[in-house]
Amino acid sequence: MIAKDIADAGTSIWLDDLSRAKLVGLDSQSLPARIKNSGVVGVTTNPSIFNSAITGSADYAEDIAAMKSLSPEEIVKKLTTDDVRQACDLFEQIYNDSKGIDGRVSIEVDPRLAHDTQATIDEGKSLWSLVNRPNLLIKVPATLAGLPAITELIASGISVNVTLIFSCQRYEEVIDAFITGIEGAQKRGSDLKTIHSVASFFISRIDTAVDQELKRINSPQSNELLGRAAISNAVLAYELFLTKSASPRWAKLSQAGANMQRPLWASTGVKDPAYEDTRYVIELIAPDTVNTMPQSTLDAVIDHGKFRGNTITPAIEDAHAILANLANTGISLAAITHQLEVDGVASFAKAWQSLLDDVEKVRTT
Repeated sequence: MIAKDIADAGTSIWLDDLSRAKLVGLDSQSLPARIKNSGVVGVTTNPSIFNSAITGSADYAEDIAAMKSLSPEEIVKKLTTDDVRQACDLFEQIYNDSKGIDGRVSIEVDPRLAHDTQATIDEGKSLWSLVNRPNLLIKVPATLAGLPAITELIASGISVNVTLIFSCQRYEEVIDAFITGIEGAQKRGSDLKTIHSVASFFISRIDTAVDQELKRINSPQSNELLGRAAISNAVLAYELFLTKSASPRWAKLSQAGANMQRPLWASTGVKDPAYEDTRYVIELIAPDTVNTMPQSTLDAVIDHGKFRGNTITPAIEDAHAILANLANTGISLAAITHQLEVDGVASFAKAWQSLLDDVEKVRTT
């Protein structure tokens, strides 16, 4: 089974999807079935997922109506934390068996707080307390304001999923913020073994943006680079992970029982139909990684994915060359990834506001 091959190679399969229907459903698409049959060992959520789940079905209407005295923010927090708590319980055995590495469920802080450090910290602590499950991950965007929030949450003993990472430069800052947080937790006397973190490095959106520029240039050199930027960028992120994991600074913390923050490949659904629909999974397999994928991508991998073992480490040298050639075409990956971060935060904030607006309509009818 390919899911087992991927897991044995060191890449954990998480599902980027959650809804009440999937929590309680009995069909093959339900979360219990995915855990049992598809090798799923974790779940991630985001504001867009919750927006689709809550406003796209009638499953939540009765609960919303029963909470009319609450604000839309309070209602949404109750609905989302309830779903996430239930998902955490479904993964309890996996969490225990993996010693906390997997069996994780993520919930994101209000994306409208992405540029407010203290508000992000407060919201993260509130969500951690409300869900009240050790296998929770608090998602914090990797904005400049998010970096100190990551440090403080980790130092407080809270496990964190850092999201919306597009560049290796920002990823290095994320790793440093995490390590500083672990050092802070050690000073506060926390049990380092209980703190876990992943860094969600986004994939497909980079190819979408870079390919648009390459097609605009439309030269033999640019055409050869189509579809190669995102995977190469992720490969160099993994190289950075290996370097930081081998640093003397981390060695001291590892000896004290700390768990290194794992890279998580996010946005792994292929958006260009010209590309193989399993590429952002099959080409990104290596030890100590996570791939969170939408349902359709997971189904494609199970149906026709061709496992080739560790595909990241052997690609490091080529990845350096590909990104160098990309720069030689005049494309600034730094500028593109910066804009993707700005757009990503705005997109999640828009989805969250849309969810609040829809809940308000139901609440007042």
